[in-house]
Amino acid sequence: MATVPGSLVWEIVKKNNCFLVKEFGNGSAKVQFSKENNNLFNKHSYKYSGLANTKTVSVQPGGKDSVVLATTKTRKQNKPGSLKHKSVMKKDFSRMVKAVENQVANNYYRPDLKQAALARLSIVNRSLQVAKSGVKKRNRQPPKLRGRK
Repeated sequence: MATVPGSLVWEIVKKNNCFLVKEFGNGSAKVQFSKENNNLFNKHSYKYSGLANTKTVSVQPGGKDSVVLATTKTRKQNKPGSLKHKSVMKKDFSRMVKAVENQVANNYYRPDLKQAALARLSIVNRSLQVAKSGVKKRNRQPPKLRGRK
């Protein structure tokens, strides 16, 4: 079975598909978003489309304190079960940034999506951090008075 070119798929799905969300912005300006997988900015465009491109990148929260970086394998387009290559990252943030840069840009996979992947990684990592609970301690010392002799 031959794969269909991405540009043809985009021409078919760009006007209407089940992932498309059309909203009105300021005035009568129409803003279009997409809820599809592998879309880093959730923006309805050919560049970020997870349906039309054969090489896609997604950064999603994994389990507890982990982030999953998933890329699609270009040679497995006919086998949806083994289409994605997933990497689970449980490291500190700087090491995760280096791993995403190596996988996306330095590996010549999709260097145009480097900034988008790093932005998504930052947002996902921040959402996984748990806020410290409890009441903040007040300063019990009296305020220092200045100017009095």
